[in-house]
Amino acid sequence: MMSVRAYARQRGVSHVAVLKAIQTGRIPQEVNGTIDPAKADAAWEAHSDPAKRPAATPADQPLKLAKPTGPSATAPSDPPAPPGMSFAQARTAHEIAKAQRARIQVQRLKSEMVERVSAMNLVFKLARQERDAWINWPARIAALMAAQMGVEVSIVQKILETQVRAHLEELSDIRPDFR
Repeated sequence: MMSVRAYARQRGVSHVAVLKAIQTGRIPQEVNGTIDPAKADAAWEAHSDPAKRPAATPADQPLKLAKPTGPSATAPSDPPAPPGMSFAQARTAHEIAKAQRARIQVQRLKSEMVERVSAMNLVFKLARQERDAWINWPARIAALMAAQMGVEVSIVQKILETQVRAHLEELSDIRPDFR
């Protein structure tokens, strides 16, 4: 068992890096505050980005990492991976999400995909135009039909309006579903 500072010296990193690894769940810490180097080394390797690991030094001496300075030093880091998830698994999940996001953007650019709100607004506008055309139709056609049948225009218009409104009432039950 080792203290945090002793493990940091052995690992070749600052004690702050070890504390951060403990806080994010990358390495385990015993109940008494010490660190089992074998467990911690295995966890450190499993949960660390292989691309960010320091290269081996010629004399196998611990590599001292300088503290970053400048504007990038205060940039927020990625959220820690859930306990039990290796870095490779987290990276894979991240790459899958990026690929799905890119696919959706390509579909939008190709106009294969439309916004749901835009589609709903267009359907509403078209349905309203269709309804208005049907409501105005009996007034336009009633005189022609009455002349052909030899009856009063008001009677034909009233019958047509009643039937058109009944038909529009049936159509109003249809609800578009864009899922």
